[in-house]
Amino acid sequence: MDHPELIRLGRKVLEIERDAIEALFTRVDDSFVQACELMLACQGRVVVTGMGKSGHIGNKIAATLASTGTPAFYVHPGEASHGDLGMITRQDVVLAISYSGETSEIVTILPLLKRLGVPLIAMTGKPASTLAQQASVHIDVSVALEACPMNLAPTSSTTVTLAMGDALAIALLEARGFTEADFALTHPGGSLGRRLLLKVGEIMNTGERIPRVGSEVTLSAALLEMSRKGLGITAIVDDDDHAIGVFTDGDLRRVLDSGVDIHRTPIEQVMTRGGRSVGAEQLAAEAVNLMERHKITVLLVLDADQRIQGVLHMHDLLRAGVV
Repeated sequence: MDHPELIRLGRKVLEIERDAIEALFTRVDDSFVQACELMLACQGRVVVTGMGKSGHIGNKIAATLASTGTPAFYVHPGEASHGDLGMITRQDVVLAISYSGETSEIVTILPLLKRLGVPLIAMTGKPASTLAQQASVHIDVSVALEACPMNLAPTSSTTVTLAMGDALAIALLEARGFTEADFALTHPGGSLGRRLLLKVGEIMNTGERIPRVGSEVTLSAALLEMSRKGLGITAIVDDDDHAIGVFTDGDLRRVLDSGVDIHRTPIEQVMTRGGRSVGAEQLAAEAVNLMERHKITVLLVLDADQRIQGVLHMHDLLRAGVV
């Protein structure tokens, strides 16, 4: 088979699955709303179940729900008949996925779910099937054609089921007012978690690594301190360690252009009074925003009394994966 033919076949699959997803638009209807309302009102967990390929899709839908504010987990329907049904409580909602709607492992547990009084949401391709008829709410995920040339292997049907699951999850996310900060709490190991949860105090330079000089020293002494600490800045402090200003590499270029005597000029005369700063309890993401807004690469970290707690450099944020 030549390359053009392989490309044609690949594109044909995508076209079939694209058309199948487009057909879902009209099925985001009252049944979709009822399913959302059941899950929003759920006091327990959304329990997702499905067999075979539907099970794989169900696992993904459960994971998406759980990570976007809707507590959920997957239960294998075969194992449910052998003890795992005990994982389902009266406070839960069950989302059962079966394209045929007749999957024996799921049909077997329907009477037990009814006995528990658990709301049942079914996603099938057969509205007249046993599962669809027994469900509290049925969502139609039928497709005109599988992408498989024999119209056998679940392809289009699994794609539209996954897409409908995503639609449910994101609709619930929006309805709950789920935020980036909430998302970060469920993804603490990811880059978003680091960006939203990491605090300045966890990554700032502290102790002997803080460049600081008194206001009475000369410019040359301040430059030596900057060189020793290598952060491109030094804080200027009073006798009680209150920050009264900063001197940076940028300030150095400015004063050298003016021709000052670095050995005689007090740093107090050429420093920038105040300077940009953050608190140790602020989020590192806030520090990034401040740096970007003012086009700077380093910030003093001060307490409520303006005493120096640390210095935060853009390189610290890069190493921590915040940027």
